[in-house]
Amino acid sequence: MSEIASINDFKLLNIKCKKYFDLFSKGAAFQNLPENEKLKERFGFYLFMLESLCNEKDLDRISDIITDTEYNAHLSNRRSNDQGIDAIYIDDDKKEIMLFNFKFRESFKVGQMQSSNEVFVSTKLINCILNGHTDGLEGKLKELVGNAVKKLNSNDVWKITLYVISNEAIPIDIDETAIQQLKDFYDMEVESICLPKIKAIMSIRPNPIKAELIIDNDALMSYSESTISTSKSYIVRLNAADIIRITCKNSEVRNNYNCERIESLSKEKIDYGVLFDNVRGFVQRSKYNEAIAKSLKEEPNKFFMYNNGMTIVARDIKATQVNGNKKVRITIDDFQVLNGGQTLRTLHNFNAQDEENITNYLSKSEVLVRIFNASNSDAVNKIAEYTNSQNAISNVDLKSLSTLQIQLEQILDEHDIIYSRKNGDTGMNDNKNYRYKISMEQFGQILFAIQGNPEKSSNQKQHIFGKYYDEIFSEKNFNVSEAPSIIENYFEVKKAYDTESDSLQKIEQKVFYILYMKKIRPDLEYHQCIKELERILREFEPTKESITDARKMIQVRFKEFLNSELC
Repeated sequence: MSEIASINDFKLLNIKCKKYFDLFSKGAAFQNLPENEKLKERFGFYLFMLESLCNEKDLDRISDIITDTEYNAHLSNRRSNDQGIDAIYIDDDKKEIMLFNFKFRESFKVGQMQSSNEVFVSTKLINCILNGHTDGLEGKLKELVGNAVKKLNSNDVWKITLYVISNEAIPIDIDETAIQQLKDFYDMEVESICLPKIKAIMSIRPNPIKAELIIDNDALMSYSESTISTSKSYIVRLNAADIIRITCKNSEVRNNYNCERIESLSKEKIDYGVLFDNVRGFVQRSKYNEAIAKSLKEEPNKFFMYNNGMTIVARDIKATQVNGNKKVRITIDDFQVLNGGQTLRTLHNFNAQDEENITNYLSKSEVLVRIFNASNSDAVNKIAEYTNSQNAISNVDLKSLSTLQIQLEQILDEHDIIYSRKNGDTGMNDNKNYRYKISMEQFGQILFAIQGNPEKSSNQKQHIFGKYYDEIFSEKNFNVSEAPSIIENYFEVKKAYDTESDSLQKIEQKVFYILYMKKIRPDLEYHQCIKELERILREFEPTKESITDARKMIQVRFKEFLNSELC
């Protein structure tokens, strides 16, 4: 049974969505700014959910994939039929075409369920994509559908997933006969996301979580940094049922190390607070999760050998010898699961599938768990970064845990700027009126551009937090104290572009070039830089064949031509 959502969850989501819209609207040029508060919450709902599910932190890019009729009417004063699909995102890494159908309720009703009709409303556009037709489509929708058709016609294997998203309390049953037939007919997945799942996504700093364990001496190894250190960490062989217990929502159960009725744990749900600092964030589906669940059921006794284990950090660890020194009682206070979040989620999901799983399988499985005493926040960041570096996690997510990136977040917070290190960030202080929000990736691209690489800032952004990171964020090339003014300049350029003629193609790559031009020609005003860039783009024709501005700007020859024109 899924977790129950309350009216307070509904209200918290509305507050978060309104904050998202307010932050985005400060840097975006809405032709008709919505006056209705509920409409602002609805548009913010799109932005928040798409950021979370598409793993895309740049709100401008997210806005570009929103096809909703009402949203685009307010944004660009152009009204075109969305054909039942409110957003389309093409994930080139996962080879997935993600279609989104949103329903935003203005009031909360207990027991209100998502309508399965929303799935069928979307089939008109799904037919267009599968049949390769864009006739009758307009605006963004036509371009996005055209891109999706190209992907399906390529030699790569692509999958289509329809996400039915609402702020209602109860999800639709995606296994019901009609929807199952629809999934089979279109060869697509259908995912239902509503308030209970959104609760898990929402980034709200949890209260400190505490738990107690009893460990056999032969299942435990202690570690300290030096022989005179009183601060110890532990490596333990922990029963999977115990992991369920210490990470559940019930504080009494977490601290009941002598739980005699193990079957009672079948009703316990995960406390997502233990995963707040986990680098992976919210993972909707994963092939690794399926493999974990399979090994649990087929070979529970060998799970210890098949699984990579978990890493826990705690602000305080107390260990006491008990039972004639045959066992150790360990208390972990204010702890987080930094590595092994997928394992933890899968254990809880497996536990919820059948009330007998806790006794038949989980109680027979063990996991290697490292419990580090990390009262020092810098140590926590390094443990999180290094223990995750062996897994398939993006460089951006890894670097989000570094001391420098956390310092940047704190510095920019003092200037009322949100530095988004993770999906769902709406600032360190819920009561503060922030001026801007910028993602780590955007900031990295800006730095890369003004340091002399505007031609690489877009098409090589995946390397900014990889092979270029140490150079870009080095003390030689980057003064941390300049970060607020750099970001303010970025938004000033965006606003300057918005006031220019509608005939100009406004792409972020141009903003990176303007910031670069301003760095080498500080005498030019931003509006002058814009005019110069547009002129140089028109004059630069490297081949007889006409190419787009975006393709021109990734060429070194274009940057060299621009430099010769400016100097």
